[in-house]
Amino acid sequence: MQLIGMLDSPYVRRVAISLQLLGLRFEHRSISVFSTFEQFREINPVVKAPSLICDDGEVLMDSTLIIDYAEALAAGRRSLMPGAPHERQHTLREIGLALAACEKSIQIVYERNLRPAEKLHEPWIKRVTGQLLAAFQIVETDLIARPLAVTSAAINQAGVSVAVAWQFTQQMVPEVVPDANYPALREFSAKAEALPEFIAAPHGAGTYRQAG
Repeated sequence: MQLIGMLDSPYVRRVAISLQLLGLRFEHRSISVFSTFEQFREINPVVKAPSLICDDGEVLMDSTLIIDYAEALAAGRRSLMPGAPHERQHTLREIGLALAACEKSIQIVYERNLRPAEKLHEPWIKRVTGQLLAAFQIVETDLIARPLAVTSAAINQAGVSVAVAWQFTQQMVPEVVPDANYPALREFSAKAEALPEFIAAPHGAGTYRQAG
């Protein structure tokens, strides 16, 4: 399989880390939806990252759908989703909050970096910022009440998604979400980023390379 997209995208990164944790081999092609738009379009005309080229050549997109497919491939060996309904419910809650935080962080980045300064809409930025802070505050509270596992053997999709979302936000808009206000998230993220699967797929323009 081939994972298409850059690791500075939290969506690409969560897939790269999840595939490793699920024990699935893949090649990573660090192609940008911006600087190499035409090259990406040759692979997926929709130009959406991440895209996954499956072994039979069919292309999937959307990180959640790609991870769902990966879970099916790894069935019987490893899953990042708990089976018990109550545990799965909580895991889905944390994933939803993490993805919301990713979405709102990206909206702020795009608003600042892609929109002309004279067209910035401050009420919109204020609204999105409030949503971003709300998402991380809920995760912070949840982490204190119900800590997430943070070892390669035990981390689940909630842990992966929360850690990736936090790292992305701290890399891209740290002044919007001061880490001093979220000590539980800061500690959890530091432990997650020290795991080999996270180290192998670091945030940025690099390429994941599988060992062995």
